[in-house]
Amino acid sequence: MQSAAALRPCPARQLVSRNPSGPLLPARPLRVSVSAAGSVATTRGLPLGLLSASPDREGKSRQRQVSCGAAGDAVAAPSAEEGGGLMKTLWLGSLFGLWYLFNIYFNIYNKQVLKVFPYPINITEAQFAVGSVLSLLFWATGIIKRPKISGAQLVAILPLAIVHTLGNLFTNMSLGKVAVSFTHTIKAMEPFFSVLLSAIFLGEFPTVWVLASLLPIVGGVALASLTEASFNWIGFWSAMASNVTFQSRNVLSKKLMVKKEESLDNLNLFSIITVMSFFVLAPVTIFTEGVKITPTFLQSAGLNVNQVLTRSLLAGLCFHAYQQVSYMILAMVSPVTHSVGNCVKRVVVIITSVLFFRTPVSPINSLGTAIALAGVFLYSQLKRLKPKPKTS
Repeated sequence: MQSAAALRPCPARQLVSRNPSGPLLPARPLRVSVSAAGSVATTRGLPLGLLSASPDREGKSRQRQVSCGAAGDAVAAPSAEEGGGLMKTLWLGSLFGLWYLFNIYFNIYNKQVLKVFPYPINITEAQFAVGSVLSLLFWATGIIKRPKISGAQLVAILPLAIVHTLGNLFTNMSLGKVAVSFTHTIKAMEPFFSVLLSAIFLGEFPTVWVLASLLPIVGGVALASLTEASFNWIGFWSAMASNVTFQSRNVLSKKLMVKKEESLDNLNLFSIITVMSFFVLAPVTIFTEGVKITPTFLQSAGLNVNQVLTRSLLAGLCFHAYQQVSYMILAMVSPVTHSVGNCVKRVVVIITSVLFFRTPVSPINSLGTAIALAGVFLYSQLKRLKPKPKTS
């Protein structure tokens, strides 16, 4: 893995062509690879192929040899099992590190571009385009097994693609108007909308303790909003709309794809949604902002064409990579562990963005953010506690 110094993004002011002498992007580009997913699947399959047995043709003598061999294997088994557990832990830790790293760089590159190129629809469409190309490449090369999908499944996935498109668009609209740290503080309210929408559409009602954990989330976000230096109503409501749409996607995925035989694995489902989102947003881009992310337009706007296009590409790569890694982690751990990891990820993104962009943060604002994130952590822990069944 490359060092963080080699991946450090350049200051946003270098995107403007008035300072052409500024340093360019790192010489070594950010490389995105999820080929390890395939190796994990292969590794899991190996033991099954090795557990073959042949008939015993040598009577008792052969039986004694087999018994001795089995005894030796029994002695060696614990160390092999421990080694496998250690490797799995190291692999999982590496995935969490990549998840956080890709997320950090996505937010930094994305914010840098949005600061000088305030066209969130174009930026979102560019990210879907990068993700679509990567998905098609993974399918073509066999890194990800190409799914067999029916027309009925595509119809079921279309609503998910629409809300996925809206969720990412609203997030980019918010990032273009307010600080990265404030957008992610507002997005900490996702559990609130998850509980609300699950109760309305799925009939899933939370326990009293889960409801109580929502209070610090709402209170913390309110406190942070009142003291936010970069507060902007468009940025605030865009982040809120992003919460609603992303949680709607989760509810829809439960409601529309309940049959096991009709469902897809997470990586393929995300890839299909990405490709569909590109086609959903394409006409919207043309008829609203127009296709602005072109060398001609960027040059006429006085922007550094190479820097804007390069960072837009890197943002798209990081966006698709962190989503892919997130699904790989979800396949290895419980939803609760994944939720806790997501909470920690939000803390890491907020802290790094504040340090990188030197965002002014007051003590009360920091307190509000901390309370909200603590509430999210408490919520994720309480969700794992299932109510005891009533006995008659």
